[in-house]
Amino acid sequence: MRRRGPCFFIIVLLLSLFFLQGCGEKPSFTTEYQAVLLDNGSAYFGKVQSMDTSFLLLTDIFYIQTQTGPDGKPAANILVKRGKEWHVPDRMHITTRHIVMIEPVASGSKIMDLIKEEKERLKSEEPKK
Repeated sequence: MRRRGPCFFIIVLLLSLFFLQGCGEKPSFTTEYQAVLLDNGSAYFGKVQSMDTSFLLLTDIFYIQTQTGPDGKPAANILVKRGKEWHVPDRMHITTRHIVMIEPVASGSKIMDLIKEEKERLKSEEPKK
């Protein structure tokens, strides 16, 4: 049996990496918003601006926050616009290795209705110029 040298294995490895890289399609969406589910269970709804092999750029971000009642049990889920936190973030760069899935948010979905309502509420709260 003939032994194969290290060059053979390096060539096979490089060809495999080249093939696998070519197979990965970048997702494209026709909807205004996308749902991004992370491996820690967090879900964000926003606009995917760009995505490469390492990071996804998400803007105009919303997430669901569960409010608890006085008894400590979940009372309600509300949609929150990201950016109201102390550091006022206007975007997220998410490491792609933590993304479980990305899905389109349909224009007639409950989430899209809530996003529209929240944007209208925030717009009405803006100081008049």
